[in-house]
Amino acid sequence: MGLPKNVLIREVGPRDGLQNESVWLDTMEKRTWIHLLEEAHLPYIEVTSFVHPKWVPTLKDAKELAQSLNKKEDLTYAALIPNEKGLAHFFEANLEVGAMFISSSETHNKKNMNRSIQETLPVIKQMTTDLKAEGRQTRAYISTVFGCPYEKQVPMDQVLRLTEQLLSFGIDEISLGDTIGEAHPLQVERRLDLLLERFPADKIALHFHDTKGMGLANIYTALKAGITMFDASSGGLGGCPYAPGSSGNVATEDVVHMLHKLGIETNVDLPCLIKAAEWIEAKVDRTLQSHCLRAFQSHTT
Repeated sequence: MGLPKNVLIREVGPRDGLQNESVWLDTMEKRTWIHLLEEAHLPYIEVTSFVHPKWVPTLKDAKELAQSLNKKEDLTYAALIPNEKGLAHFFEANLEVGAMFISSSETHNKKNMNRSIQETLPVIKQMTTDLKAEGRQTRAYISTVFGCPYEKQVPMDQVLRLTEQLLSFGIDEISLGDTIGEAHPLQVERRLDLLLERFPADKIALHFHDTKGMGLANIYTALKAGITMFDASSGGLGGCPYAPGSSGNVATEDVVHMLHKLGIETNVDLPCLIKAAEWIEAKVDRTLQSHCLRAFQSHTT
C-alpha cells in the first residue's frame, strides 16, 4: 500500500485540547496529565500557549506550568507563541520548540490574531530568527487549510504561498490544519498532490479535527501520500475558540491504534495513552469522542 514504516505523533492536548474548555485545571493537574502522556512515550508534547490570559484563560498559568516541568531527555516539549511577548516567556521556560500560527483565511486570521495575514508574516519571520539564534526548533501552523467557518473554501494557491513563505523564513515544520473538521479524503489527496509537488513531505505535518468523523480516514489518505507527522489530542479534546462549529481533534489513542494495526511503528504505549485520556475525561467531566476510550471502558465495566 506504500505506507510509511514509522510515524511521529505530535501530542497537542495540553494546549489545543484545553484552549477551548471552560473547566479550569490548575497547574498541578496539568502537570499530572502531561506526566501521564510522558509515560506513554510520546516523542513530542505541546504543553501550553503563551497567549494573553484574556483570550485563553484556561492557559493563564502557561509560564508557571512550563517552568515547573520535570522534562524527560527523550521527549520534545513545545509551546505556542503568538507574539514577541510570548516569545520572551517561551525562552524563560526553556522549551525546545516554538510553534507559531497563521491562517490561510484572512477573516479567520483577523479574528484569531487581530491582524491581517500580511501583518502576521513579519512577526513570524522575526520570531523564527530569534528562535533560531537561540538554537530552538520552529513550527508553524497554517489554519483553515481545508475549510473556513467564514470564507468556506480557501484557495489552494493561498495555502501554497503561505507554505513557501514560512519555509523561506527557516521554519522547520509546517502543520496544516483542518480547523473545522471539513476535510474529506478526496480533498486531502488533491491538496497534498499539489503541496508535495513543491515541498518535501518531511516538512509537512497534518492537524485534523474530527468534527464529522473523518479524521482517521484523512490520516490514512495522508499516509499513502507519504506524510509521517500528525497532530493529535489525548481523548480527542480540543477546538478553536475562533472557529464556530469546530469540535475536538482526532484522538491520539485512536490514531496510534490505527497506525499499529497498519503495522506502522510509533513507539507509543497505547494502554498508557488510554489511561491519560481516561484521566482528562474525568477532569473535564464530559464524554470525549475517543473511540478507543469508549471501547476500553465497555470492556472494563
